[in-house]
Amino acid sequence: MTPGARIAAAIEILDPYLSGTPAEQVLTGWGRSHRFAGSKDRAAIRDHVFDALRRLRSSAALGGGENGRAIMIGLLRGQGIDPDILFTGEGHAPDILTEDERQPSAAPTRAQRLDCPDWLLPLFDESLGANADDVLAALRHRAPVFLRVNTARATVGEAQSALASDGIATRPHSLAATALEVMENPRKINGSQAFLKGFVELQDAASQAVVEALEITPGMRVLDYCAGGGGKALAMAALGANVVAHDIAPARMKDIPARAERAGCHIQIATPDTLAEMGQFDLVFADAPCSGSGSWRRAPQGKWLMTPERLAALLATQKEVLSQLPTMATSAGEIAYATCSVLTAENRAQVDDFLPENTDYACDYDHSFSPLDGGDGFYVARLKRM
Repeated sequence: MTPGARIAAAIEILDPYLSGTPAEQVLTGWGRSHRFAGSKDRAAIRDHVFDALRRLRSSAALGGGENGRAIMIGLLRGQGIDPDILFTGEGHAPDILTEDERQPSAAPTRAQRLDCPDWLLPLFDESLGANADDVLAALRHRAPVFLRVNTARATVGEAQSALASDGIATRPHSLAATALEVMENPRKINGSQAFLKGFVELQDAASQAVVEALEITPGMRVLDYCAGGGGKALAMAALGANVVAHDIAPARMKDIPARAERAGCHIQIATPDTLAEMGQFDLVFADAPCSGSGSWRRAPQGKWLMTPERLAALLATQKEVLSQLPTMATSAGEIAYATCSVLTAENRAQVDDFLPENTDYACDYDHSFSPLDGGDGFYVARLKRM
């Protein structure tokens, strides 16, 4: 496919997304109906689509409309590319620009320029202060690809050598001792020997730093209360913890057994019905449901689906999750609370609400990781019994 044809395909995918169909669903359907498209074409089209989703408001403003065509015109302009170069009408490229489409658009507002919903901008300002614009700007770009070295199977150096043998260049990252940033050929990871042998797992560097902050020791009995796909449960198990993974939606954990087998560790699965049988734990950890605002460059749809009502519901869920953790910890056990959000209301404010109602606990450590640190935005608080 020509570069222009790839732009046309992105437009074809964006239009149903803008009408309410999830992006992944549209991409899958497009791929099935366009089997002639090679892997490089599909990857390039996917990149165009997700670049547009990260910059949806600024692209609509620069393109003069809220349909797929206008957004791709605006995206190219925002990237410093003249749309006339690709909108040629030749070789399956989009039709040439009209005179109206060539007219300069009005200057975007601050929220449009930063690709932030208007109602969320004050929350970013309140939470991040002078860093708000820089963090929002970072969320407009593609996220780096990080790997976690499974130190139960390999050293960092051994993992790097194994990856290099498959053409995957990496470098260590300062956020976590186990973190490798992928510099070349990230799409080769899942087929690499290092991945298949369990030397590495895909995991954001800040997510790895959250696990480091938990101060896991070998033999510690840990409950990952909101385990999801199990990334942090695997990281804790690699440090020698005896991990029980739980999630209110057990289907989210379906891949954990296979991932644990590849990593050479054992993780016990608990459902809401069986959790009470598991006893109490030295550490109860909850990566609670949240806005995902720290990881919107990976999942940009979440930014546009968030509403004040949804955020309020998430805050209520977080409060409920945090209130449940002490009952599952031993008398000397710790609890830890985390989100992949950069919003204070979801982070320290929840801890501050918890402590007056649980006076036997004190916050021993808390930290906010910013996308400006290189990884995703994350928050973690470790709470100890006094």
